[in-house]
Amino acid sequence: MLELKTFGFVGLGLIGGSLAKCIRAHVDGCMLMAYTPSGTSAQRALEAGVIDLVCCSEDDPQFSQCDMIFLCAPVISNIRALPMLKTVLSPGCLLTDVGSVKTGIHEAVKREGLEDRFIGGHPMAGSEKTGFENASEYLFENAYYILTPTQTVPEEWYQLYRDLVLSFRALPIRLDYAEHDYITAAVSHLPHVIAASLVNTVHDLDNPQEHMKLIAAGGFRDITRIASSSPDMWEQICTDNAPNLIRVMDSFLQLMQEAREKISRKEGSYVHRMFEESRDYRDSFSFSSSGPLKKNYRIYCDIIDEAGAIATIATILAVAGISIKNIGIVHNREFEEGVLCIDFYDETSVGKAVAILRHHRYVVTEAK
Repeated sequence: MLELKTFGFVGLGLIGGSLAKCIRAHVDGCMLMAYTPSGTSAQRALEAGVIDLVCCSEDDPQFSQCDMIFLCAPVISNIRALPMLKTVLSPGCLLTDVGSVKTGIHEAVKREGLEDRFIGGHPMAGSEKTGFENASEYLFENAYYILTPTQTVPEEWYQLYRDLVLSFRALPIRLDYAEHDYITAAVSHLPHVIAASLVNTVHDLDNPQEHMKLIAAGGFRDITRIASSSPDMWEQICTDNAPNLIRVMDSFLQLMQEAREKISRKEGSYVHRMFEESRDYRDSFSFSSSGPLKKNYRIYCDIIDEAGAIATIATILAVAGISIKNIGIVHNREFEEGVLCIDFYDETSVGKAVAILRHHRYVVTEAK
């Protein structure tokens, strides 16, 4: 019977580092080791007590001690590591990854004859920050963690992995790897392409005075937030999942073309139905999970335009022990409620802030 006590990592950035911290916090008596190309992240993790051993390469003999190894480097690097890891894996070692696209790694695993020990993994969590220094043992709480086992991996190994994910307070979902890539193309990869394209459209259409940029409303800011994601990472994701992404892009472009034609003919009933159907469908979503994109923990607060107004609110929250992530005046409130926008780090802080500010008779609205 496989017992998960000794864990190895290839790559130790935000996701790998957070997994290591989770395991350290939730698995009693565990031993962790890691290899990183530069060695810097692994050394930092060792000094912080997160891992116990630093490995020198993907085929470091120390990896033979592992019950489970996480491939946490970019997808191409993970695939290149397989032949080397294969030479040192013990017969009872479970292998997984954390990539956003699963087809490539599953096909590589099959070529290397490692199907009977591989379960793909995709923790749908992240942050605008990267690197081991920003890793957190709480990163996966209430986030979906997709598992894509091969057809030949033992079912008891899958259940062990699932139990490990549950110990992180994450939400495991079992999917076929091909289905995973189609789903994420629609709900994660296409939105990033749309956001980047929308930002570039405004950039190209704006005047020299940048009036579009100046008055961009909250709706534009929210829908384009993910355009600030890493270009290196999204280049690889989009090219790795190109067939599925093209498929969903074609559907999206067909809907955009239809909307363009109807709007050009001023067919108000179509426009009304388009917004009504999208509103009803989106309102049916459950946002109890953090999903692939982290939720903004934001409130809007009405304040009087006078000296010290923002400082007063900041002081009230500081005295209550509530940390503010960001605070600022909303100059375009076409789709906003309240003149002051305040971002927090978690949902608990939002609840406390709303209660204490309302106690001080401020008008506060929570962002949806």
